[in-house]
Amino acid sequence: MARSEPVIVASGVVLIRDSEVGREVCLVHRPRHRDWSLPKGKLEQGEHITSAARRETVEETGSDVVIGLPLATQQYRADGKPKTVYYWLGTVRPGGPGFSPNREVDKVTWLSPAAASKRLTYPRDIDLVNDALAAPTTSPLIVLRHAQAVRRSRWKKPDDDNGRPLAPSGKSQAKELIDILSSFDIRRVSASDAVRCLDTVRPYARSVAATVEHEPLLSEIGFEEAPVGALHRINSLLIDRAPTVVCTHRPVFPELFAHIAARAGLSPTSDEMDPSLPPGGFVVLHRTFDDQGRMKIVAIDRHTL
Repeated sequence: MARSEPVIVASGVVLIRDSEVGREVCLVHRPRHRDWSLPKGKLEQGEHITSAARRETVEETGSDVVIGLPLATQQYRADGKPKTVYYWLGTVRPGGPGFSPNREVDKVTWLSPAAASKRLTYPRDIDLVNDALAAPTTSPLIVLRHAQAVRRSRWKKPDDDNGRPLAPSGKSQAKELIDILSSFDIRRVSASDAVRCLDTVRPYARSVAATVEHEPLLSEIGFEEAPVGALHRINSLLIDRAPTVVCTHRPVFPELFAHIAARAGLSPTSDEMDPSLPPGGFVVLHRTFDDQGRMKIVAIDRHTL
């Protein structure tokens, strides 16, 4: 049996800004390939695809970025090897280091959509730009399973399950989430009042000087005792425009995800809302809001650490 070829995995964005002349798209010139393309690059060892998309954009363009809607994934051969590139719509945020030419990218330009389509080397990138420009403005709600906790069988206080802490591997996952949540520019941080949930999001909250909002209804006990109240609480988070993360527990997910699927017009058994997330896994609900404040979930992407 032939062995499958190892796939190069990369991440990138279609980076857009609003200027005095209208919307502009950022293109980069790569001297080695002699092409004009979109900011992207290979993942570093152990790096998450969203963190890589932001890092590569900062390194190649000098602009910081907020990740939005997922775009089409590209698959092609590069240097004779299969390559997969994950893309997101990206918008500029203040704080980037500014562009400095280097061996990988020697020029950066901001062009109108029409001029960008003429300048881009690859038709697949033109399609991505068109999709990004047609995409609505969204705000994420991230539903996160807490990081790896100390096993129940090893916890010395079985009557205090809420106090069960993160395992060392879970603490590492909580640190990894800092860059990931920052990529989505999360502003509001909520978590079940269980220690393992609070400690999953505290490192990120500290990094952005946010307060972690305790959600007792979204703990295992709270949800079991008052599921209707817990679902009302999720509804209130869904209709809040702020980019938000809420951290809760695996036993809560089946009912919680079925409820969200119904709000999104999805089947309760849809792959997007599969409740079987591993520790540190999360779904991103990309929401739009109309002029009357009505919320609609327009895309869902799933991630693991």
